[in-house]
Amino acid sequence: MEQQSSHDASYQEKAHPSVAVLDERRRAALAEIDNAPFSWFHVKVCLVAGVGFFTDAYDIFAINIASTMLGYVYGHTNNQLSANQSLGVKVATPVGNLVGQLLFGWLADILGRKRMYGVELMIMIIATFGQALAGQAPAVNVLGVIIVWRFIMGIGIGGDYPLSAIISSEFAATRSRGRLMTAVFAAQGWGQFAAAIVGVIVVRAYKDAILNAPFPCVNPVDHTWRLLIGLGCVPGVIALYFRLTIPETPRFTMDIERNIALATTDIENVLATGKSVHGEDAPVQRVTAPKATRADFRAYFGQWKNLKVLIGTAYSWFALDIAFYGLGLNNSSILTAINFGGITSHKTTSLYVYQNLFNNICVGNLILSIGGLIPGYWVSFLFIDSWGRKPIQLMGFTVLTILFVIMGFAYDKLEDTDTTNKRVFVFLYCLANFFQNFGPNTTTFVIPGEAFPTRYRSTAHGISAASGKLGAVISQVGFAQLANIGGTNKFINHIMEILALFMFTGIFSTLLIPETKRRSLEDISNEEQEGYIQGVPEATS
Repeated sequence: MEQQSSHDASYQEKAHPSVAVLDERRRAALAEIDNAPFSWFHVKVCLVAGVGFFTDAYDIFAINIASTMLGYVYGHTNNQLSANQSLGVKVATPVGNLVGQLLFGWLADILGRKRMYGVELMIMIIATFGQALAGQAPAVNVLGVIIVWRFIMGIGIGGDYPLSAIISSEFAATRSRGRLMTAVFAAQGWGQFAAAIVGVIVVRAYKDAILNAPFPCVNPVDHTWRLLIGLGCVPGVIALYFRLTIPETPRFTMDIERNIALATTDIENVLATGKSVHGEDAPVQRVTAPKATRADFRAYFGQWKNLKVLIGTAYSWFALDIAFYGLGLNNSSILTAINFGGITSHKTTSLYVYQNLFNNICVGNLILSIGGLIPGYWVSFLFIDSWGRKPIQLMGFTVLTILFVIMGFAYDKLEDTDTTNKRVFVFLYCLANFFQNFGPNTTTFVIPGEAFPTRYRSTAHGISAASGKLGAVISQVGFAQLANIGGTNKFINHIMEILALFMFTGIFSTLLIPETKRRSLEDISNEEQEGYIQGVPEATS
C-alpha cells in the first residue's frame, strides 16, 4: 500500500508539478531567452519592427515638407498656410499618437502583443492613402480632411511605439537588448531621410511643370504633395504580413496568460524556428501569479521606487519631444527663415516656388537628416550596451542645453546674410539633431520598454510615450503662436532659449531612472522573482 501511495504521489507530481517546480521552470525559461545567442529570428524581429518605425517617421515628418507645398496650393495668405492651418496639419498626428500610445499600450497588456501587432499598421496604411486622395468640396475643406486623416494615422503610429518596443525588448537577449531596440528605433532616422529623398525626387521630376506653370504653380505642386504623402504607405504594406505572423512573446504567455507550459514550449520553438505552437496542440499549465488589476496597479506604482521610474521616463520623454518635434516639424520654417538655399529670385515667380521647394525645403531637410539624425542613432547603437542608457541620456540633455543656449542667444548673428554664419547655424542645428539621437531621443524609447514588469510594461511605455507626444503638441502650439511675434519668424531665437530650459529640466528627471544595461527585465522590474508563482489552480484546461 505504501509503495502504491508513493507511486500515486509521484504520478501526481508529474501531472501537476508543485509551485516550487513551476517557479523554477519559469526562471529557467526566462534565463533561456536572456542568454540566447543572436539569431536570424532576432534579425527578423528587428526588421519587422524597424519597417514600422521607418513608416512612422516618414509619415510624421513628410508633412514638414508637404506643408510648404500645401501653402502654395491651398494657402490664401501670401501663398502659405496660415499659422492655424499649419498648426492643424502638423499637430493632428502627435494628438493621434497620444491617443494611440495610451490605447494600444493598454490593449497589448490585456489582449496580447501579437493580437494588436499589425492592427496599428493597417490604420496607418488606410489613413495615409486617405490623405493622398483628400479633396475639396463646397461643404468640406481639404485641409480639414487632411487633419482628420492625419489624426487617424497618428493613432496607428502611436500604437506602434509600445508594441514594437515591447516585442523587441521581450524577445531580446540581455547582453544585446539595447542594441536590438536601438536598431528598431534607428529606422526612424531612415524614414525622415526617405521623406526628404522622395521630396527631392518628386520636386525634381516636376521641375519643368512647375517652371512653366503660372505662379503659384497650383497644379504641379498639388501632384507633388500627394505623391510625397501617398508613397508613405508602401513600406507599411510590405511589412504587414510579417507583423500579422510574428509569434506572441513568451513573457506575455507566461506572466499575463500565466500558461507556463505553453511559454516554455514557445521559447524552444521560437528560438529554433521563429514559430510558436497554437490551437489544440498547445500545452496548458495555468498558474496563479500577480495579475494586472486596478488594485495591483495602485499597489505597484504606489511604491516610490516604482513610481519615480514612471515619472522619470514620462517627463524625460516629455522634455525631449518639446525640442525634437519643435525642431523636426518646423525644419522647413527655420531653413526658410535663414534662407538656407540662398535663393535670390522674386517670391512671386515660378522659379522661386521651385527653388524654395527644392533647395530650401527638400535639400535642406536631407542635409539635416544626413548631418545629424542618422549618425546619432547609430552612435547610440554602438555605445548603449557598453556605456549604458542613463549616461547617454544625461550627456545628451546636458549637451543639448548648451547648444540651444548658443543657438538662441547668438541667433541674430548666425542668421544674417553672411554665408559663413549660416553654415555655423546649420552645423549647430545638425549637432543638436545628433545629440538628440545620441542621447535622450533613443534612450527615452528604450528604457520604458525595459523598466516595468511584464503585466504593465506596454501600458507604462504607452504612458511614457504619450507624455512625449503631449510635449510635441505643446511644442507645436507654442511654436505656432510664438514664432511670428515681432514679425515673421522673429521669435525663433527665444524659442531656442525656451528649448534650452526644457533640456535642462531633463537632466534632473534622468536621475530618477535606473540603469538597465545588461540586467534581465525581471530584475529591473523591482519584483522578487523567487516565489513569483503563488499557486496552481485545482483544474487546468
